[in-house]
Parts: sequence; structure tokens; C-alpha cells
Amino acid sequence: MSTYAIGDLHGNMEPLKRLLDTIAFDSHNDRLWFVGDLVNGGPDTLEVLRWVRERDALTSVVLGNHDLHMLAVAAGAQTMRSKDTFQSVFEAPDGPELLNWLRHRPMIHREGEHLMVHAGLMPQWSVEQAEQLARDIEIRLQGDAFPKFLRKMYGNSPRKWREGIDGMGRLRLGVNAMTRMRVLSKRGNLDFAFKGEYSNISKRQMAWFDAPERRYAGVTVICGHWSALGVKIRPDLLALDSGCVWGRQLTAVRLEDRAIFQVSCAG
Repeated sequence: MSTYAIGDLHGNMEPLKRLLDTIAFDSHNDRLWFVGDLVNGGPDTLEVLRWVRERDALTSVVLGNHDLHMLAVAAGAQTMRSKDTFQSVFEAPDGPELLNWLRHRPMIHREGEHLMVHAGLMPQWSVEQAEQLARDIEIRLQGDAFPKFLRKMYGNSPRKWREGIDGMGRLRLGVNAMTRMRVLSKRGNLDFAFKGEYSNISKRQMAWFDAPERRYAGVTVICGHWSALGVKIRPDLLALDSGCVWGRQLTAVRLEDRAIFQVSCAG
């Protein structure tokens, strides 16, 4: 039995099929972890959602920012953008079931030493704090008042985690860190403007996973989101967004031995 973590799909079914052929995926023994952003960007959002949902017992999925955006549009909390590619979900007869299934996915998935989150973790969080915050967000997303939460979820403040932070500010910062974060200022503030390559991070910034005194140390964080970063592997990190949405590659890593598998998303 093997477990494969897979980078951001963004509605690209054909690369996923080829990647599964490449890893010789065995549906009777293997498991798949998806780092979020199943939807939006590619032409196959509906097919991807159906495929993953039908294999719910074999898969673990965390929510990404594009997944949350689609849920917010469906709930009337956000408007559709011209570049969005998920209208087919809203028009499908099983669309409501798929949206409900997606809304009940977690923000964080942890098994043993592996913790999967779409974007990252604030350095001040212990694993237990991160998991509790994720659960608190999930309660709002999965409750009857979820449209109200989705409307309040958007915004860039607060940008810095402080002990004692509470209310909607705590939840919004949690969502932003877990689904949008790439870099922090040296003072620990979320910086949403930077979307570039690791080598272009300024001296006033740091990648979230380079922050000193990270309290969640001891787990390997599996993430996606930052396509310009590409695949980055180190003892405490498996960053897997290799830019399939931009026609680059779709990446899987086998957790047992960290073997890497990739297929092209071009064409």
C-alpha cells in the first residue's frame, strides 16, 4: 500500500489520468492525497470533482482558495469572474451534491508525521493550535449559516497572528494562512502581493516555511498553492504545486519513500 500526495489539479483531468498511469495507481491498495484547488483554471472541473468524490474512501482532500471561491460564488457570497471555469458544476444535475461534498472537506489533514494544508501554517501555531483553528473554520463552513461566513471570510486583515486573537479576525487569518499564504514580512505579517519565485523573495520577506521558531516543527507539511515556487522538497516540507494550471507539470510524491512522479500539463 502506498500513499501519493498530488499537487494542485485546477480542473485538469487528463493530466491526472496520465499521472495515475505513471504511478501504476492501485485502487485496491493505494491512497491519494490532494493538496486543494481541485477546481478552476482547467476545462474539467466537473469531471475532477465527480472522479474524486466517487473515490472518497481512497482520497483525502483539503480545501484551497479556488475551492472556497467556487463555494462562495455558489452561495451568492462572491461573483463569478471572467476567468472562472466552474460554471458546468452549477449547471450539472449533481452539482448541489458535489458542492455539498466539497464544502465538507477539511482545511487540514494529518496522519502521523504528515500534515497536509493548501498553502501553509503560521509559525506561531503548534500542530494542535492549527488543527483546532481548522476545526473551528470547518464548523462555520459546514453549518447552516455558511453563506454568511463565506461573505465575511474575504479580506486581508488581520495580517499578523497574536495570542488572544479571536472572533472573525482569527478565522479569517486562519483561512488566509491555510489557503493564500506564500511569504511573510520579517515582522511576521502576511504579504499577499508577492507571488514570484523563491529566489526573488526580498530581504524584507521570508517564505512562510523559513520563518524562525516554527512551533509546528516535528511534522512534514505537504502543501501546494505557490506555483512559482514549484516542487520543493526538504525534511519538513513537500511543496507540490508545479504549475499544471499554467501548462507546466502535475506532480505526485509517494510519502513512504519520497519518490517523485510528474507528467506534462501542456496542450
